[in-house]
Parts: sequence; structure tokens; C-alpha cells
Amino acid sequence: MSSRPPPLSQQPLRAGAEATSTAGDWARTPERSNLLMLRFFCWLALTCGRRVARLVLLPVSLYFLLFSPNQRRHIKRYLSRTVGEERMNWHDGYRLIHTFAAIVLDRVFLLRGRLDLFTFDVKGAPALDAEVAAGRGAFLIGAHVGSFEAVGASRYTSADPDQLRLAMLMYPDNAQQINGVLGAISEPRFRPEVIALGRPEAMLRLRDWLDAGGLAGLLADRTLPRTDDAAGQRSDSIKLPFLGRNASFNDGPFRLAAVLRRKVFFMVGLYLGGARYEVRLEPLADFSEGAPGVAREAQIRAALEAYVARLEALCREHPHNWFNFHDFWLEDAT
Repeated sequence: MSSRPPPLSQQPLRAGAEATSTAGDWARTPERSNLLMLRFFCWLALTCGRRVARLVLLPVSLYFLLFSPNQRRHIKRYLSRTVGEERMNWHDGYRLIHTFAAIVLDRVFLLRGRLDLFTFDVKGAPALDAEVAAGRGAFLIGAHVGSFEAVGASRYTSADPDQLRLAMLMYPDNAQQINGVLGAISEPRFRPEVIALGRPEAMLRLRDWLDAGGLAGLLADRTLPRTDDAAGQRSDSIKLPFLGRNASFNDGPFRLAAVLRRKVFFMVGLYLGGARYEVRLEPLADFSEGAPGVAREAQIRAALEAYVARLEALCREHPHNWFNFHDFWLEDAT
């Protein structure tokens, strides 16, 4: 691979060229959302408050545990690798779904600016604050662990609100209903900018955002479906050991950081129960020097391996905070 990338205008964000269609099936899976039910829950939360709304989470979580056989099968496989097959029981599956539902409910209040309802224990912010203060911008790379909104809320409480600029890079097409409803009820100043993956203009928007000193968040624990645009920056789907079995991870997020010469921080907003979140912001990789050729490839690979190691450690530490309800290890095909 040439060390000199093509012009930014010819580099749309895209998925790994080697990813199979099976690996990207999550992005084409219809969301299990009922629009009227979503609106009802938002109304209930905003009218009756968080305490009353949380009572509804119990039957909702039980319903999805009983009537979502595919997701239940994938949850069981995951928990057998973290909790342990002998120790795992139905309550672990219920707890994972309930944690996910609780975080979705909390999104309503966080996006409405009700930060007074929560406590945030923030660890590792000074290094990121230094990048923000210098106006360089940075990548925040996380996973479907805990709450991204909790990360943003903790930044809002600790930074100058007028200086806080946070964008989320995401593939939005399989969650349009919930994103639309939450977007409609959120306060604009608490709603992160969204840069949609797979759009031709995404790379230019991302570059301009970072050049203006903004932060760009990306959840990198899913292999995106392949696009047909061959003009984009190459990215690979790489098999790495993860919780005892090889799984596919895409190095595209780290190639983006390398092309744009930015530092990368690992982010997570862990849900600890009740109204407590622990936010971790840890340096993960530094591409600001712009290493050429082979050295850059080695740096990208090292960053991806470090990311997977962090994610695996988090899943073992907080097994009920990881929300991938699809065939992550592609075991259905074997």
C-alpha cells in the first residue's frame, strides 16, 4: 500500500474490503422497535419521571428475553465466555437485557439535559482535555459497551460547554426509529452531531470537524457491510482472538485516524446500576506524527490489537454492559 493516500475528497468512510456479507448482517437487520411504544416510553419518562419509567423495564426486559430466540442464543454464547458456562443462568441474560433497556431509558434524560439525575465518575480525562485545549481534535473509539451519551454528558459537566464539540460517527440505517424519536425529544445542545458512515461526504465532514478542534466518537466492535465504492481508503477485516475464539474486527477506524493524523482515545461509559456511570477515557494510539508505509501498517495493527484487548478486559470485568445481540463470532454458519 502506498504511504501517500488519495485525496480526501476521494475517501468516503467505507467498510472493510474483505468483510463477508454475513459479518455485516447486523446493519441490515430490521430494528425490533414499535414506533408507538417508543413514543409511549418517552412520554412516560418525561411525564412521570425516571423512577416510575424504570418500573416498566422489568416486564419489557422479560418479554424480549422470552420472545427473541435469536438474540437469546447470541447472548447465551457471549455470557458463557464471560460469566462462565457453569455459572451462567437465565438471570444473567435478563440482567444484560435490563441493563441495555435502562441505558436506552437514560438516553431520554441525558439528551434532555437532566444531568442532575446521575453521577459520573470520570477517569483519564486530563490527557483528552489537553488535546481539546490545543484545538487539535481527537478520535474517541469505543464499543457497544455502556452508554455513549454518558460519555458526552460527563464531558459537558467537566468542560466549558461553549467549547465542547462532540460528533458521533455511526451507521444509522438499522435504528432509524429510535434515533428519530430520541432526536425529536432531545435538547439541541445535548445532542451530538452525527456524521453518517457510508456517505460520500463523510470523510470531508470528519476532517473539517477535527480541524476545528472537535471530538469524533466511533463504536468499532462491529464489522460494517461492504460498500461498492472502490475509491475509498482500504480497510481490512482482521481475525483476532476475542474471549476465547477468533472474531472479525475492522481496522478502518484506525486507518481514518492515521490518514487524518490524530490521537485516539478509548472511551466507555459503564453503567454501574441505579443512576451511576463510570466514564473512562484512556490513550490508545497516537497517529499525529504520520508514520509512512510499513511503519504505519504496523502502528494500525498494534492499535487494533490494543483496542480488542481493552474490549475483552471490559467484557470480563462488566459482562452485562456489552450489547451485541447478533452472531458476533459467526457461529450460526459453522
